[in-house]
Amino acid sequence: MTDAVDYIVVGAGSAGCVLANRLSENGKYTVCLLEAGPADRNIWIHIPIGYGKTMFNDKLNWGFYTDPDPNMLNRKIYWPRGKTLGGCSSINGLIYVRGQKEDYDHWAQLGNEGWSWDECLPYFRKLETNDLGPGPTRGTNGPLHATSIKTRHELVDAFIASAERNGVRRVQDFNTGDQEGVGYYQLTTRNGMRCSTAVAYLRPARGRTNLRIETEAQATKILMENGRAVGVTYRQGSVERSLRANREVILAAGALQSPQLMQLSGIGPADLLRQFGIPVQRELRGVGENLQDHLQLRLIYEVSKPITNNDQLRTLGGKMRMGLQWLLFRGGPMAIGINQGAAFVRALPESPTPDIQFHFGTLSADMAGGKVHDFPGCTYSVCQLRPESRGYVRIRSRDPFEAPSMQPNYLSTDLDRRTAIAGVKFARRIAATEPMASLMVREYRPGHEAITDDEILHFCREYGATIFHPSGTARMGRADDPLAVVDNELRVHGVPGLRVVDASIMPTLVSGNTNVPVVMVAERASEFILRDAAKPNVTTVSIDRQEREADMMAA
Repeated sequence: MTDAVDYIVVGAGSAGCVLANRLSENGKYTVCLLEAGPADRNIWIHIPIGYGKTMFNDKLNWGFYTDPDPNMLNRKIYWPRGKTLGGCSSINGLIYVRGQKEDYDHWAQLGNEGWSWDECLPYFRKLETNDLGPGPTRGTNGPLHATSIKTRHELVDAFIASAERNGVRRVQDFNTGDQEGVGYYQLTTRNGMRCSTAVAYLRPARGRTNLRIETEAQATKILMENGRAVGVTYRQGSVERSLRANREVILAAGALQSPQLMQLSGIGPADLLRQFGIPVQRELRGVGENLQDHLQLRLIYEVSKPITNNDQLRTLGGKMRMGLQWLLFRGGPMAIGINQGAAFVRALPESPTPDIQFHFGTLSADMAGGKVHDFPGCTYSVCQLRPESRGYVRIRSRDPFEAPSMQPNYLSTDLDRRTAIAGVKFARRIAATEPMASLMVREYRPGHEAITDDEILHFCREYGATIFHPSGTARMGRADDPLAVVDNELRVHGVPGLRVVDASIMPTLVSGNTNVPVVMVAERASEFILRDAAKPNVTTVSIDRQEREADMMAA
């Protein structure tokens, strides 16, 4: 391999764009960013409401499906994932949420030193420019913009007021570490445009001579020499290419494809690798295990007034008015997206912190991103924040272009089932409380067919879907954790030269949307990597597990 750079970053998504910027920033190191999808030129990426246009666009979206889930009436669940510069940050719902203080403190309690809330907070502040202004938990000079929704909507205001009457306090800032409350979301937008990581981090770095960006370049294998990751092969068009990493290979392909690439390269559960005749480079049982996701339960109501996005999107005149608002003022529904109303509440009485999240939207469709209904509609989307259910990601063959097996195992524990039922009931209480009650004509879904707990659970199994947060498949943990894949600096245990930096490293799922936490993880990882690079004669190797195994063999 004559083609070489210091760092190879696989995946230009929420983490990869951050890494490409930060690792090339000081000019000392050469970086190559590999992205399987195209550049982010599609206009619907940049218009916030374009979420609906990219949901099923196979040029910008991997469009995965899970395996049939026995807990979900053996349904295959559609799992969209970003396939363009910016990755999921270019096609997601733009929600700006960090999670709860307790999420990160729990990571530290699991043995991941340096990952408590107080230790992560400086990086959350570093990454953001928040229009709420300075504060002890807010940043004002970062690349990623957190923008408040200025335009108030009658339905969202009613949702907030009804939640308040159910004992939920009104909140302006959900990102202080204590998120319990109801209010309007902040969004990753700037001046009416989406602020993806490609916009926030990659665009300012594109002119650097030490940064190389390869699009439509899908990584197919991690190259190994004497147990060390030394490069990757990738397919660009019909050409197979090789690229050497003088320092590190960094996987930022997400919770589905980072473990897939490791398994294809001989890093993972030995029995799985041998099943497909893949030589075992490093046995790590946890690669692809511990899959977690937020299950979305969408209650849909018909609204008594023509004030919803359904009404605007159903007519040419309505669409034209929306378009003019955006073109002339960068305002209106096209500048906001779909979900405006936020609530983090405790549905189960024993929960010490919020256990469900609401995304309240002023439109309705049979599925997220689908065609809107022919009546005025709104959606109460509710998800359990910290599911106990665990699934897996496993290769189906040696073919890197075949999607892996993805089994979420939704609703596989008693807690998850009870929380789902309680979440639906909480949504119904808000809908039945004034001023919301006067605006609700009927419950379109689940409707009168779901009254008892068993009937509500059946609705959850029949209609539940992802809210797009798969995580945990290369979890961070100590060397004595048999399912840990990376250490607390995200180095793969026992594989020198290889790190994972994306949602797959999360030991447990954060309480909320995953985009901003992944950006924080990448900011932290960049410092780890640069700090290691500055050390004289020190390799970026996770040696703790190797030493432990050597001691055991000697004993």
